[in-house]
Amino acid sequence: MSICNREQVDSPVKLSRISDIRRRELRQAAFAVLEREGIAGATLEKVAAQAGASKGIVLHYFRNKQELFEHAMREANAVLCHAVIARLRRARTPMERLDAVIEGNFEEHLFLPPLCHAWLSLCAEVPRDDKLARIQKVIHARMRSNLLSGLRGLASSVEADDIALGVTALIDGLWLRLGLQPGSVSREQAIRQVKEYVAGRLAMRRPAAVGLASAG
Repeated sequence: MSICNREQVDSPVKLSRISDIRRRELRQAAFAVLEREGIAGATLEKVAAQAGASKGIVLHYFRNKQELFEHAMREANAVLCHAVIARLRRARTPMERLDAVIEGNFEEHLFLPPLCHAWLSLCAEVPRDDKLARIQKVIHARMRSNLLSGLRGLASSVEADDIALGVTALIDGLWLRLGLQPGSVSREQAIRQVKEYVAGRLAMRRPAAVGLASAG
């Protein structure tokens, strides 16, 4: 193969990698702008300035503001997802899996007012944006699956589903609370609230389970 042909083969790969890096930089810049401005104040011009690029560059990689912020939501969810997965890999028991999901959703570097506010801004668009709605549905389905992987060893399937719904609602609510009122809840308080809910729900079912075992 000649030098020319090698360049023709290698070049698309290099360009693809540069393109991927640039798109990720723009997604991160978009989320940073959302943290600061909210969805109403976020513009392509502000994202471009945040990324040190031009508006034309932003539009080269994303068709419009809607598509860019859709990808920003995916980026934010990926960061949170990786935090949970890292904890789940270290879990050995059903309760440790539950703790991993709960604590991972309140990572110290993620459960912060600006991030909560940015997430709130994106979630506010879900009723009007089908793509964001699909992303949100996937996020909740993943959280439910992760929670059930621990709860199925501690409760019946019906109870596990009900507890998982309660945990998801609590996590969403605590993120909403911090986004609306910075300083209103700490990471430690949030984790304690959710863990106490789980402990209470599991304790409620134990007498019935013991009674059934005795009857048998």
